Amino acid sequence: MLGLILPPARKHFWQLATFDHWNFLYSRQPVTAKLFDIFVLIPYLTILIILAVYGIHRYHLVYLYLKHKDKVAKPKGILAVKPRVTVQLPIYNELYVVERLIEAACAIRYPGELLEIQVLDDSTDGTAEIAAACVEKHRELGFNIHHIHRSNRHGFKAGALENGLRLATGELVAIFDADFIPPPNFIEDVLDYFSDAQVGMVQARWGHINREYSFLTQVESVILDGHFMIEHGGRHFSGRFFNFNGTAGIWRRVAIETAGGWQHDTLTEDTDLSYRAQMAGWKFLYLPHIVCPAELPVEMNSFKSQQARWAKGLVQTAIKLLPRIMTSRLPWKIKIEAFFHLTANISYPLMIVLSFLMLPVMIVRFNQGWFQMLYIDLPLWLASTASVSTFYLISQKELYPDWRLRLKYLPFLMSLFIGLSVSNSKAVMEALLGIKTSFKRTPKYHIENKADRWVTKKYQRRTGMMPILELSLGAYFALVVYYALINLNYPTIPFLMLFVVGFTYMGLMSILHMTLHRWLRG
Repeated sequence: MLGLILPPARKHFWQLATFDHWNFLYSRQPVTAKLFDIFVLIPYLTILIILAVYGIHRYHLVYLYLKHKDKVAKPKGILAVKPRVTVQLPIYNELYVVERLIEAACAIRYPGELLEIQVLDDSTDGTAEIAAACVEKHRELGFNIHHIHRSNRHGFKAGALENGLRLATGELVAIFDADFIPPPNFIEDVLDYFSDAQVGMVQARWGHINREYSFLTQVESVILDGHFMIEHGGRHFSGRFFNFNGTAGIWRRVAIETAGGWQHDTLTEDTDLSYRAQMAGWKFLYLPHIVCPAELPVEMNSFKSQQARWAKGLVQTAIKLLPRIMTSRLPWKIKIEAFFHLTANISYPLMIVLSFLMLPVMIVRFNQGWFQMLYIDLPLWLASTASVSTFYLISQKELYPDWRLRLKYLPFLMSLFIGLSVSNSKAVMEALLGIKTSFKRTPKYHIENKADRWVTKKYQRRTGMMPILELSLGAYFALVVYYALINLNYPTIPFLMLFVVGFTYMGLMSILHMTLHRWLRG
């Protein structure tokens, strides 16, 4: 309508600006249009089908959880003789939380003559001195505690755990990362589950010390709740393999050793060892009713670094172990679940390709009509994305009485996953190409409530070029939204806005957190 009242020059410009020119070329060039359809729709639908398959698997995990959620792991008996337990605390440059960690470990209730605590310290800053002083203080109080400081980070966390195990005296090994606060009754609550000689590892659920700190930590807590309730619950109680999460769990030492020990050829040494141990016949238990609180990352670049490490490590583990798993005599339900678990992060690079295809696809679908969009695209998108909302909605309903109030985080959670696709895609491609990188630990700042501040503290992650790419994708999707708007394709706009918000938020917060940190620290 506006084009009718504009001068010819301005009308031509308006046609270009509103994509009328592209729609005109598409409708008037049938041969070109057909080729355009092939080169756009084949990769688009292929990727969408793959993502839909992973979405259907997510629905299946929800089904498995709901089917088995009333099952509760119970101890086979009561240990008449308490075993010796070694508590391992792997740390690397943890100025702000190392004392809190050691204090919590020493507060664990267990007979002193049967408890050994190892502070496995690879630090290269003042953390080593703080840890050594704290260990010495507790040693003078009668605790059997040792500060084991390595001069190099060979093998990173896996190397530190391997080195500590050689010096350990415990039959059972409890592991807590620096951001955790093990409750005093942790060992008491878990111990009797090892009365079953086949149990090799017991994993507790993670809690969240600083869940209410910010919008970001609220969303992070929802992500972790989904993992621990639906993934762990569905896999464990349906008889499939699940993984030790690197912390807040107890291992039987012989299970570690007979599975091949800690290996450091992946960035997820915990998942790697978990699959090897279960393939060796060891039984794993998950106890969702036992909660070990931990500190969530409060800064965007640290959160992205953590997620990228996990994404890369799982793909590395898939490359390493899936051939052995798929050719083993394990039941097919275990093989299939292992495949989906270890390869799920392949969805991130697929999402990036899909993002670039979105505008051409919108042009094609607009000119083809609504039929294909409603009967082909919509079901595939629902299978791919609606499963995410269902997955996390169920976890919140299971955990919190006020779960309805937490539903407001679900749209933003989906945007956050979309925003993560840039940094996680890089991590996944590095794994597929065999590119080795160091273990980048997640900085902890001792943030427990809203009054605490992190911006003036050390350990800030660098941004690199990632935020620029994220902001560029945000601008690109704003263009796609504009195309949908001027072509009256209103139903697609809320969905497209998830991409705009996700990429833009991820890029802006990465830059803002880095800039704010540098400015306040001078």
